[in-house]
Amino acid sequence: MKLEELRKELDLRGIDLTDRMAEQLDFYARYLVEYNEKVNLTSITEYEDIIDKHFYDSLLFVDRKLEGTFVDVGTGAGFPGMVVKIVFPELKVILIEPIKKRCIFLESLIEKLGLSDIEVVNERAEDHSLKHREEYDYVTARAVTNVSNLIEICGAMVKQNGYFICLRGRDGRKEIEDGMKAIRTMKFDVEKVVDENLFNGDERVIAYLKKTDKTPSKYPRKYNIIKKNPL
Repeated sequence: MKLEELRKELDLRGIDLTDRMAEQLDFYARYLVEYNEKVNLTSITEYEDIIDKHFYDSLLFVDRKLEGTFVDVGTGAGFPGMVVKIVFPELKVILIEPIKKRCIFLESLIEKLGLSDIEVVNERAEDHSLKHREEYDYVTARAVTNVSNLIEICGAMVKQNGYFICLRGRDGRKEIEDGMKAIRTMKFDVEKVVDENLFNGDERVIAYLKKTDKTPSKYPRKYNIIKKNPL
């Protein structure tokens, strides 16, 4: 996928990719390729694959104007959170990543792009949840662990009437169905589930989970308990 093709696809979705945003994404892709030669951040290393499988994939969920606070859990090399920040510069974005070498890359990229109102947090998501309960408008995670574990790890961070946006692969509908007990326990409803495709045809499933009430205070549990005994 070329950058101009990305621009056209986003335009069809009502997203205006300005020249400045396109320049920032171009720098991001090239810097990632260069940095990845020294530090392994991604297995996707071709420029056009980065545009499709990282950048376009990071924006498939956008179906409304994003305002307020946006948290990306397990962001890795910044997907989707860094891409979302570039396209929605007015958002306050928090990138949560437990692996230090990835955080160093993200901090370097933020400085080079001159971004503000974006923070990199080197922490496990369940620890962050305990300190920032009911605080954020949007929280997302891109195919990190199973849905039952994921909603317990992340759900407490979301404000009442906020959204946890669950980004899954082709089996996502079944994963959401299997995670329904945990979703309800964490006080979320499934607003909608949408099927999408990358430019190359790869399938994606996006679930928009809306928080209806405060998460019970006993969640999230410690990660070893979550893993051993999922909701």
